[in-house]
Amino acid sequence: MGAGLRVGTAYPDPPFNGMPGDTGLDIDLMTELAGALGESVEFVAYDGTDFDGIFDQLGSGHYDCIAAGTTVTPDRERMAEFLPPYLISGQALAADTARLPHVHSIDDLHGLTIGVQRGNTSEPIAERLVAEGKAAGVRVYDYGAVGDAIAGLATGECDVVMKLAPVLTELVKQVQRVSPGVQVVQRGISVEPVAIAVAHADQVLAGRLRVAQAELEAAGALQRIRRKWLGNPYVDQTVGAL
Repeated sequence: MGAGLRVGTAYPDPPFNGMPGDTGLDIDLMTELAGALGESVEFVAYDGTDFDGIFDQLGSGHYDCIAAGTTVTPDRERMAEFLPPYLISGQALAADTARLPHVHSIDDLHGLTIGVQRGNTSEPIAERLVAEGKAAGVRVYDYGAVGDAIAGLATGECDVVMKLAPVLTELVKQVQRVSPGVQVVQRGISVEPVAIAVAHADQVLAGRLRVAQAELEAAGALQRIRRKWLGNPYVDQTVGAL
């Protein structure tokens, strides 16, 4: 590697990145891991409209690994090697409770449209709800336009938004001054591991990062980072999700 660790990340994805001062959980995590490897770190922004496109440039020299609040799926495991999860979370649902006071969960979406990001793991869940007749449709936003989806809750552009719980919680906070009715109404819709991705061909880097991550976990550094950004030090944050 030698020239430092180049980390692919996708914005905006608070609290993983894009927090004040260009900080976030993934920024702290990869800074700690690079330091443990004796490497400098450079964050390379992915600017595609479909999140799954981030894997196309992995190991090509564009970046060495991906840390972007990335959940592990079978399809993604065919595109990349994943380290053990540094977080286990799940999808959550947000709605404008002033406009749609009856919406408390995915069981209340009959006739409504679900907003999701293109390539996000919320997309197949939303599509399944429509196929089962539990929701009317899916509105797909380009990956970087998630803020538009959240703002659209108050205007009716979309009725609800589904996104990984830590991110949805942070995005909702950012609009509540203008639209106080916008709330996260359900968490724990799914259980999804979140992990760093490395190219299949780069087993040396994968091994180095795996060891460094285990050492940082054992030393309490990762617990400190999770507590700082999520208020909870544990890997598995699905327990007791309401």
